[in-house]
Amino acid sequence: MSEQKIVRPVTDEAVLKAAKEIMVKFIEIGKVTPANFEEHYERIFNTIKKSAQELNDDSPA
Repeated sequence: MSEQKIVRPVTDEAVLKAAKEIMVKFIEIGKVTPANFEEHYERIFNTIKKSAQELNDDSPA
């Protein structure tokens, strides 16, 4: 009996939640401030989204 892996596409909502969690941690440790929040958030969001798209592209249809 073989296991079949089910891969679901990553939604924008999931990407937003992941980016939010990372930003919260960075704020807690002082790596992000109100002055540089937008710059960091955009980079983190885009990196997560790109990684998720690559995972979806690599998964079998």
